[in-house]
Amino acid sequence: MKRIFALLLPIAVAAWSVGPARGAEQGQLDSDVTLFTVMAAINAAGYDAGIDSPSASPVRAAVRQELKTFNGPSLEQLKNFYQQYKLDDPAQDLAQYVSFALQSAGPPEFKFRVPFGDLSPDAQPLHGLGRLLADFYSEAEIEKLYKKYLPEHEKEIARYHEPVTQAVFETNGYLRMPTSGYLGRRFQIYVDLLSAPNRPSVRGYGADTFVVVHPSPELNTAEIRHAYLHYLLDPFTAKYASAVEAKKQLAGLAMFAPALDESYKADFALLVTECLIKAVEARMKYGSEKQKETLVEQALREGFILTPHFYDQLLRFEKQEQGIRLYYPEMVHAIDVKKEDRRLRQVHFVERPPERRPAPEPARRVLTGVAKTLQEAEESFLRHQLDQAKKLFEEAQKETGGKDARALYGLARVAALEKDSERAKELFLLALDAGPDPHVRAMSHLYLGRIEDLFGSREQAVLHYRKALAAGDDTPGTREAAEKGLQQSFASPKPK
Repeated sequence: MKRIFALLLPIAVAAWSVGPARGAEQGQLDSDVTLFTVMAAINAAGYDAGIDSPSASPVRAAVRQELKTFNGPSLEQLKNFYQQYKLDDPAQDLAQYVSFALQSAGPPEFKFRVPFGDLSPDAQPLHGLGRLLADFYSEAEIEKLYKKYLPEHEKEIARYHEPVTQAVFETNGYLRMPTSGYLGRRFQIYVDLLSAPNRPSVRGYGADTFVVVHPSPELNTAEIRHAYLHYLLDPFTAKYASAVEAKKQLAGLAMFAPALDESYKADFALLVTECLIKAVEARMKYGSEKQKETLVEQALREGFILTPHFYDQLLRFEKQEQGIRLYYPEMVHAIDVKKEDRRLRQVHFVERPPERRPAPEPARRVLTGVAKTLQEAEESFLRHQLDQAKKLFEEAQKETGGKDARALYGLARVAALEKDSERAKELFLLALDAGPDPHVRAMSHLYLGRIEDLFGSREQAVLHYRKALAAGDDTPGTREAAEKGLQQSFASPKPK
């Protein structure tokens, strides 16, 4: 039954894989040698923004120290280039190099991946950088330097892995999108440790959406989710362009909103998508109905004029069975231009959006004993260090007398990845008997349901899927998977 666990892999590990960045599958959380090279080059050339910040990554200081001994021919050219194109605003100065890196094909030549005319405007002035980077990459042995600090990047990736995976699962579950991707499109997150502390950089180039997470004490998961929502929802305005265009007369009312960015005033389709995203974020936010409605009102007063409409439509969406891909045109067709016109004429737009202050670093609970062991085991599992994860889960079992549901569930997942079908099934059943944790119970039943499906025991599989739904775990991704299991056997042939 080894083939079972190749099929179970999508739920045995998180949806975000860790691996080579360039040419990788969509939906990855990675480091990137091209981004590393660009950031290392500008640090060597005079980029000092945020160097003394307490939130700066120690990796940046270490790399800068190593590059102090570099004196290759490309260094002076890089310094001259950086000074020539340096921008007064540190954020904009960094942004142009991020854009360059994301549109570069990387080593050894660092040529652009697209024709010059298709480059983003901020990257075009830097077109001469590629040749200098090629020399710098070779002379400074950047590949070796990158590999040396790869473990530090992997630690940062592990820090983001679970919260980003959870955000993706919840978003897919809420929108009822069974997969997180589109054929030919990509959502990619890169980790950068060599820049000044900052909020994530988000870029959309053609069919690809990129997020670069810079050093930060907080995880900025909300910004990543926002970018992911754009990745999911942006294609709809093009697909239903005529329906969106039919409501464009409302765009004139957004012109009166002082706080609304000019890009939204110039592009009605972009405004429509942003309004829908803000409505989705309000609906998905944990809190009371009043708190959610306050977010909608705030968005409206900033100029996102269709947020209340989409919020009301999402209430209806939640009560029916279609996914957002099928339900989207109904929401657009339902826009009542006269009704929205009356609503908007009563709105007092704010003069400027609320100031975004950096969030303080959250107080972290110090874990001890079995909780600490389990946390370390989960981190090892997420990094695919199965031997270490297994050892730590077994230690947790010993510390609790062999009856900890989380440890048993962890060992079951390790067995799944090791293709030990009988042992995995045994451990999932033991995890169910060991404790009341709703998530462990739901996921164990979900695994067992899929195993029974693959063994041909459909009746037993259905029982497990029903028990997964009844376990009390409200995570949308879990519920969606269980509901799908009830509708169709996991062993059924997938449509080609």
